[in-house]
Amino acid sequence: MLTTSVVICAHTEERWDDTLKAVASVRSQEPAPHQVILVVDHNPELQTRLAGQLPEVCVVPNENGRGLSGARNTGVALATGDIVAFLDDDAIAKPGWLAAFARSYADPDVIGVGGRTEPGWATRRPTWWPTEFDWVVGCTYTGREPGVVRNLLGGNASYRRDLFEIGGFARDIGRTAADRRPLGCEETEFCIRVHQTGQRGVFVYDDQAVIVHRVPLTRQSFSYFRSRCMSEGLSKARVTKSVGAGAGLATERAYTAVTLPAGVLRGLRRTAYGDLAGLLSAGAIIVGLMYTVLGYSLGLWEQITRRDGGRQ
Repeated sequence: MLTTSVVICAHTEERWDDTLKAVASVRSQEPAPHQVILVVDHNPELQTRLAGQLPEVCVVPNENGRGLSGARNTGVALATGDIVAFLDDDAIAKPGWLAAFARSYADPDVIGVGGRTEPGWATRRPTWWPTEFDWVVGCTYTGREPGVVRNLLGGNASYRRDLFEIGGFARDIGRTAADRRPLGCEETEFCIRVHQTGQRGVFVYDDQAVIVHRVPLTRQSFSYFRSRCMSEGLSKARVTKSVGAGAGLATERAYTAVTLPAGVLRGLRRTAYGDLAGLLSAGAIIVGLMYTVLGYSLGLWEQITRRDGGRQ
C-alpha cells in the first residue's frame, strides 16, 4: 500500500488555531498519514511554539527563500512517503480525504490527485460572489469537473514523490518575500512542466477528497476580489513565460469561452425571475475577467520592460 507524507506550510501566529486544526484533521485520517511535515516560513518564534505544541509532528524551518514555493520544496525534500500531499494551514481535511487520494492512486497511470475545496465563509457567501470565481479564495469553482485535468490546485493536492525529480515548485512564481501580492499558479507551472519533460501519466481531480478552506472577512470584499483577479493575471503571465502560452492558457481559454458566459447568462436569468443578486453576480464575472486580463497584460509588459532593460 502506498504511503503518504502530508506537508502543511505555516507562516504567521495569526493562524495559530487554524494550523492546529489543519494538523489535527490530517492526523485523524484513515488511513493515517505516513508522515506530517509542518514547514514554518522564516518565523523562528512560531516554529518553536509549534514544535512544543506538536511533538508528534515534524516541525521544520523553510530552508529556502521566503515564500510558499520554497516552503513546499522544503517539505518535499523531507518527505519519505510514496505520495506527497499538500494542505493549506487555514484548511481542514474532511474524513476520507487521504482515502480518496489512495483510491485514485490505485491506477498506475495517475501521477497526481487533487480534491474539492469548499469555502468556509466567515459569515456567509456574499450575494454577488459568483461560484465561477471561487478560485479567488482558493476553492473549487464552477466549471471544474471530476476527471483528468491539466493541473492540480495547490491547497488540496497530492503527487507521486518521484515527480519532484525534475525539480520543485518554481520560486519566481507565486507569493515571495519580494512581492507580497496575492500571486499563485506555482502548482500550475509544475504540472505543465512535468508533462513537458515527457513524464507519462495523468493528473486527476477527485471531488471525494474534500477540504474546507477558511475565508476570513477580509477576503470577502469586492476590493480583495478585484486584487486577486489582477494577481491571477500577473501569475498566468509568469506561467506562460516558463511553459509557453499554448500550454499555460489551454484550460483558461475554455473557462473564458464557455464557463464564464454561461455564468453571466445564469445570473441574467435569475434577474429576470426577480433575483437582483443574479445581476450583481453577472457583473462580478465581467469585472473579474476584466481585471484578470488586465493583470495578464501588465505581467507581459513587465517581462518586456525587464528584457529590454537587461539589454541596455
